[in-house]
Amino acid sequence: MKKLAIIFLVIIIVIVGISYLYLNFKANYHTAQRENKQFESYDGQEIYGAELTTIINKAMDNNKNNEVPKDDKGKYIDNDNNSIQIKIKMLDNDKMYAMETLYYGGMDKFVQYYNEIKFKCTKIEYHTVTNKVKYMLFEQITQ
Repeated sequence: MKKLAIIFLVIIIVIVGISYLYLNFKANYHTAQRENKQFESYDGQEIYGAELTTIINKAMDNNKNNEVPKDDKGKYIDNDNNSIQIKIKMLDNDKMYAMETLYYGGMDKFVQYYNEIKFKCTKIEYHTVTNKVKYMLFEQITQ
């Protein structure tokens, strides 16, 4: 009788453990999908500079809330988990700018000069572990 009770208890523990892992995986998957939607909707879309500032602000807030580390220049470091990096390619001088450069340089100035300028998201990359958005590239398409 004791053996049967022990075997039954072990089976229950294994089932509960597997169920916990499965439910945890599903919760993480849905969280990643929900967070990705706010960025994926811009893939291939043309947007104005004012909307690009909103995206940059979301990414900066995301990195801050997830406590993503920064390098010595104040730029967020890819942590292979939940960091987001955004690069902006400008036609004016054919240079690439990191989102931190624009953010700390003054988003109000960016909006002042690029409010009516169109940008297009041309590339999105994902973290391999979490499938969350890792990198976005926006290119200026009008001057």
